Amino acid sequence: MRLLVTGGSGVLSRALQPLALQDGHELHAPRRAELDLFDPAAVTAAVRDIDAVLHLATRIQALDQLDNPDAWRENDRLRADASRILVDASLATRVAVYVQPTVTFVYPADGPASEDTPISDVAPILRSAVAAERETERLASAGRRGIVPRLGLLDGPGTGHDQPVTALGASVHVIDAAHALLAATALESGIYNVCRDGERVSNERFRRAAGWHPRH
Repeated sequence: MRLLVTGGSGVLSRALQPLALQDGHELHAPRRAELDLFDPAAVTAAVRDIDAVLHLATRIQALDQLDNPDAWRENDRLRADASRILVDASLATRVAVYVQPTVTFVYPADGPASEDTPISDVAPILRSAVAAERETERLASAGRRGIVPRLGLLDGPGTGHDQPVTALGASVHVIDAAHALLAATALESGIYNVCRDGERVSNERFRRAAGWHPRH
């Protein structure tokens, strides 16, 4: 499968790239200077011969910036605006699969959560994640496959967290997340939680659909 992976220098993309090559995929992972994700013509050219797009580009800030919307503006653009441009480009070409990871933090902060838990009143810095999910649904509604893995908080090499941060209700090691994203390219359209077993957020749907289980 020919994959375009955005965010080529990001921690999640760096974890995914060797796994994709090991699985025999043809990988295109442009860095920021090599592909302007806000240029529709450039993005359309980049996806023209691609089978699956994995939009991993983000500008995630430290946890102490959660209440500072200004710090998240570029991340918002990458999730909302760049996802719209990528979906438009995918629909204009032959892209069959679009994978858009978001976060489990869109769920209410208390109680168990699954993919069926209603989402409402999300924090301002998460509204772009919801917008990105809507773009993925738009692609799926057009007859392609659009998959949203909602990831728990990443930990492991390069993430800034050596150990799981369990207080937030869902966590996942970066290597497990990378395996999950590759597995997601084979799934039917929909939303799937990707996190460790036994946390407040259930990963059961993804485990069943992808045959995936966290190893770390």
